[in-house]
Amino acid sequence: MIKKLLIATTLLIYTAAAYSQKGYKFTFNVEGVQDTVIYLAGYYGAKQYYKDTTKVDKNGNFVFEGEEPFPGGIYSIVMPDQKTYFEFNITEPKFTMTTKRNDLVMSMSVKGSEENKVFYDYLQFINGQQKKAAPLRKKLKNKQEEKEENQKSKKLDEEIKKVKEELSAIDTEVKKYKIDMIAANGDKLVGKIFSTSQDPEVPDAPKGEDGKPLDKDFSYKYYKAHYLDGVDFCDERLLRSPVFHNKLDYYIKKLTIQIPDSINKEADMLLEKAKCKKEMFKYVTHYITNSYEKSKIMCMDRVFVHMAQEVYCKDLAWWVDSAQKAKICNRAETLAPLMCGEVAPNIILQDTSEEKWINMHEIEAEYTILFFWDPGCGHCKKAMPKFKAMYDKFKGKGVELYSPCTEFETKDWKKFVTEKELNWINVSDNPEINKNAAKYIHLTTLESLNYRDTYDIFSTPQVYLLDKDKKILAKKLSAEQLDDILSDKLDMPRTIREEKDEKKDAKDSHGEDSKKKDKPKKVKKS
Repeated sequence: MIKKLLIATTLLIYTAAAYSQKGYKFTFNVEGVQDTVIYLAGYYGAKQYYKDTTKVDKNGNFVFEGEEPFPGGIYSIVMPDQKTYFEFNITEPKFTMTTKRNDLVMSMSVKGSEENKVFYDYLQFINGQQKKAAPLRKKLKNKQEEKEENQKSKKLDEEIKKVKEELSAIDTEVKKYKIDMIAANGDKLVGKIFSTSQDPEVPDAPKGEDGKPLDKDFSYKYYKAHYLDGVDFCDERLLRSPVFHNKLDYYIKKLTIQIPDSINKEADMLLEKAKCKKEMFKYVTHYITNSYEKSKIMCMDRVFVHMAQEVYCKDLAWWVDSAQKAKICNRAETLAPLMCGEVAPNIILQDTSEEKWINMHEIEAEYTILFFWDPGCGHCKKAMPKFKAMYDKFKGKGVELYSPCTEFETKDWKKFVTEKELNWINVSDNPEINKNAAKYIHLTTLESLNYRDTYDIFSTPQVYLLDKDKKILAKKLSAEQLDDILSDKLDMPRTIREEKDEKKDAKDSHGEDSKKKDKPKKVKKS
């Protein structure tokens, strides 16, 4: 019961800022624990970490103390098994907590900390309500099973109705207790934590004369619009609790449509709310930037670029040094022209004859595939038959493929193009152009000659799909993905399918080649 209770309530209580007083002393006694080492763990965002250890005497007494201010937040006393623990607030510099190892919550007594007393009053109330509800739930289950066997029993209907009413009354009592607790402790962190963890109550949607909702999305819109109402973005103490992180994470990833423009709009709103506190602003910036910088979802680099341009490059990221800011801004500058929706930078290079210059922007096609590759690249060689089959399928149907070779030497490239009958537009900056760029610049452009940097080519193959205006529709595509996209757009059947690596699948299914790494131990909620 202790473990289930704390799992259910771990989001409900977290804590405070650094003290104005100097020094701290937190005294504990846990009956049933003696002559061992105990751990103090804390939160930052969604993660827990060990912060300190101390010895427990033969009577279960132990103390954490120091002369410097202790940063406020939710902390945990972790038992010697490193699994079971109880949580508490640090909002006062000195307090005492006493409990029993086999009954951590219901046996808890608090002195010197009003916030922890409020919290454990709540936990003990909830525990009591759970004990009242447990037999009723069991009774309801049994009655419902009886009802399945005797569908016409009115007596069972009345009994089921009565049990449901009793459970509903308990639920109403719990909700009222929580609402009253928040109202009475709104100026305390414990109240703010409960307020943050609250979900908005959605009213019935307005209805028209026909009785139907005027807006079918009313519930979603209302819920999202009020989801952050209880969050105090100007209280940095919330960062030392998972409630803020969980709220932020759910809002961005579940309530926000996962397209860059929508995410960027919400990011701006969140940053505006958080700018009143430096650490809060830092956390929101870091969370959103990191979440989408390495996203596997196509085109999400637009979020990273937006965050870089709006925060880091405007010198608002006070926690980052000048060298790191320069690195981030340079990266954003490189990626900005390569984002979905942007016109792809033009490339003008020679074909295999080394006589004709081909301008990518002048290609007349509904769709242009931009395909960077290298004849010495193993991945390219493996993928090439599929790209060849894909191109042959769409050739003559409004699709063209423009393919710069990234290898400086062109002998192997020309040989590969000929042997594999690569009948698309093959171009390269051959050795002559590389040695005498000034001689040819009037025929091309600087960004064309530096296309490896222009297109951020650090590995091959790299693939972009462009529309008729050469705007980027998609990128980092396989032949199979191109086939899916173009088949949909041109109303054609899909034919290029991904081959399964049966040998690898067999090994994975039996675990023969899998190497499991030992993960660091986590403090488990209990």
